[in-house]
Amino acid sequence: MIIAIANQKGGVGKTTTAVSLACGLAAQGRKVLLIDSDPQGNASGSLGVKKNELDFSLYDVLVDDRPINEVTLDSGRPNLFLIPARVELAGAEVELSAASHNQPEERPAFRLKNALVPVLDSYEFILIDCPPTLGQLTINALSAADGVIIPIQCEYLALEGLTQLKNTIDLIVSGLNPKLQIFGIVMTMYDGRTNLAMQVVEEVKHYFPQQIFNTVVPRSVRLSEAPSYGQSIFEYDPSSRGAQAYRALSKEVEQRALAIA
Repeated sequence: MIIAIANQKGGVGKTTTAVSLACGLAAQGRKVLLIDSDPQGNASGSLGVKKNELDFSLYDVLVDDRPINEVTLDSGRPNLFLIPARVELAGAEVELSAASHNQPEERPAFRLKNALVPVLDSYEFILIDCPPTLGQLTINALSAADGVIIPIQCEYLALEGLTQLKNTIDLIVSGLNPKLQIFGIVMTMYDGRTNLAMQVVEEVKHYFPQQIFNTVVPRSVRLSEAPSYGQSIFEYDPSSRGAQAYRALSKEVEQRALAIA
């Protein structure tokens, strides 16, 4: 199953969710490919990859048609593989936009989808960490994906961003990828001491009762610290509340995927 982790709002725990889910599913024995589709390369850095030492990145796949296998790295963790990103990926955004205007018959929105075809049977889960924009990189991810997981921060205006993303997903479904669906919504940075956090969760449950995950990810300093050590939360502090939450979420994602399959 190919799952994009997307939200055009920054700072909602998107990369933390992508990395933690990838590591959690791999720890459950699932073979996982994590694709870092954000030019900031935070998912790559979170797994300890030194981005300035990379020979290739997702840019080479999207722009130069380099085969996926030549770009894929072994993360050093059982069952977990990575297609890394570097800052040059921002250039792919520009080049794909130009191609969509100059050569519409090439459908640059399908570059990632087409590149993944040879490796679809090699992984049980392919997770794509999208940039916090609704540009060509996110469109490529959503065009390739079976479903999208949307992390939402438990704060005021959270639903406003969700509405924008839902409209984009509807456009992708009608024009590029009819099978795409909202696989799940995960509430992040939850602070149980505030009425607002509880209200936001209840509001999302009201509008998306089938899609929202039971697991709620707490606001956690340990989750924020882990990437600076190049470690997942399971390696950095396996008994923390953040690790427990993402362990539970990984099981929910696995069960939901099995139910769909």
